[in-house]
Amino acid sequence: MFELLLTMLERLGIIVTIAFVLTRFRFFRDMIHSDQLARKQQYVAIGFFGFFGIIGTYTGLTFSTESLQFNSWPLEVSSDEAIANSRVIGVVLAGLLGGKRVGFGAGLIAGFHRYMLGGFTALACGLASIIAGLIAGSLHKRNRHVKLRSAFVIGAGAETVQMLIILLLSKPFENAIALVEVIGIPMILANGIGCALFLLIIKNVVNEEEKAGALQAQKTLRIADQTLGYLREGLSAASAKAVCQILHREIDGSAVAMTNGTHILSHVGLANDHHQVGHEIQTTITKSVINDGEIVIANDQTIHCSEKDCPLGAAIIAPLKQRGKTIGTLKFYFRSEKEITHIITELVLGLSNLLSNQLEIAEADKAYQLAKEAEIKALQAQISPHFLFNSLNTIISLIRIEPDKARKLLVSLSHFLRQNLSGTTANMTSLNQELKHVKAYLEIEEARFVDRLKVIYDIDESALTMNLPPLTLQPIVENAIKHGIKNKNTDCLVEIRIARQSNGTLVCVTDNGEGIPPERLSQLGQMHVSSELGTGLGLYNVNRRLSMLYSNKATLHIRSTLHEGTTICFMIPTTEDD
Repeated sequence: MFELLLTMLERLGIIVTIAFVLTRFRFFRDMIHSDQLARKQQYVAIGFFGFFGIIGTYTGLTFSTESLQFNSWPLEVSSDEAIANSRVIGVVLAGLLGGKRVGFGAGLIAGFHRYMLGGFTALACGLASIIAGLIAGSLHKRNRHVKLRSAFVIGAGAETVQMLIILLLSKPFENAIALVEVIGIPMILANGIGCALFLLIIKNVVNEEEKAGALQAQKTLRIADQTLGYLREGLSAASAKAVCQILHREIDGSAVAMTNGTHILSHVGLANDHHQVGHEIQTTITKSVINDGEIVIANDQTIHCSEKDCPLGAAIIAPLKQRGKTIGTLKFYFRSEKEITHIITELVLGLSNLLSNQLEIAEADKAYQLAKEAEIKALQAQISPHFLFNSLNTIISLIRIEPDKARKLLVSLSHFLRQNLSGTTANMTSLNQELKHVKAYLEIEEARFVDRLKVIYDIDESALTMNLPPLTLQPIVENAIKHGIKNKNTDCLVEIRIARQSNGTLVCVTDNGEGIPPERLSQLGQMHVSSELGTGLGLYNVNRRLSMLYSNKATLHIRSTLHEGTTICFMIPTTEDD
């Protein structure tokens, strides 16, 4: 009995080999991880496991109840013989992994084959194979992996059921008793161990590959995180050097290089004495990658390095693309072609796609910045006519009454407009220049209000070096005069306060005018507001530009009380340039 157990365990080496081969098939991986197989996958699984059951039969041992001797490789079975085999392993695993239908189908194929071989246990063993598949299939659980202990218990249990069926159906009964006494325990143990071993090998192989894939994905994500900040600046010598240093550190290669369409931008690692930055691309194979846009693997015969003793004997050269056009290459060098595995090739291809996408993002960022700057210019240009019309109306009213004063105001207006136009071409200006701009505007407005307008300046001189978008303060002051105090006959007051704070500079404009109705207050600065009082375009444009440049840190904050006045404030955040 013990010798039979050892012999059957030896035959499990064939089972191990089959298990490893099965891990190469996609459908088998799906069985490991999927809750339910598609119909076509079920048919394929039935065929494979049924064939596996047949192999289990052929790798068994024939046992003669007359001579009590075992013979290897049972190609023919006489009427007094039976087979000690591992057929149940394939059938049980079919049911555990694929469910009842797969278990029944595999058991039917393996059982029918066993029946056709003959022997006094042919019917019992054939029927037992089908029952084993149904039992295992009924124990198939969705959303849960099969445990090794469960595989052993179910495999041993299915073989125990087979022994019972042999005792019930096989004739003569004396032969059945003699057979079960000899092969029962060895087959129960061997097939239980075989089921667990088969499952263990499959899980280990699949899990190791998944672990390797997860590590590669983790490495790729880490590289993406480290390189994104550099490639946002586009493909340049500085960004290429930083990226190559990261790639050389993360990937096991002899050297890493990047080129643009004509020159070497960076080379990190071996052979940097003759693969020098700034040199033109010399090799034909690199030029072909730029022209064709396809990844190429170069060996010592095709790499064509100009240096005879170059330690780099192989390379993977992948294209870097923008909008489908190859703009450069990513090159991984190795000492020999043997070091280039399929996994490394796939990794390099993935990295070239990743870096190409990052370059696309960089180009999109530049386009966004240009669009944002263009929008800011357009917003600034919208403000200039707004002020011009009000100023001309004031001067026209003075031409006949006080021509000298009108002439003086025209000179002031010409200076003001010159500065106003220069503001539409500049991205930023100092708070000092912006304040001068406002004072010029108020000189014109004071002429209109005669002695009714009083302006108070509360200015922290140390804050005037802060930078902000041009034409930001003037529309707020204009709003205070045009909508705040225009209907007051006396004691019109506008206060401009600029104060340095820990997180930036606070700018506030306060008037003692009519105030803003509550229902309109929440809309100002957020949208165009059409009403008899105006559209709110000036404040909307100012708020829009501030939020675009400083995010929500610098948006307008408006406080107003009806018939008492309005205060509009914004914060200029402190930056490294300030």
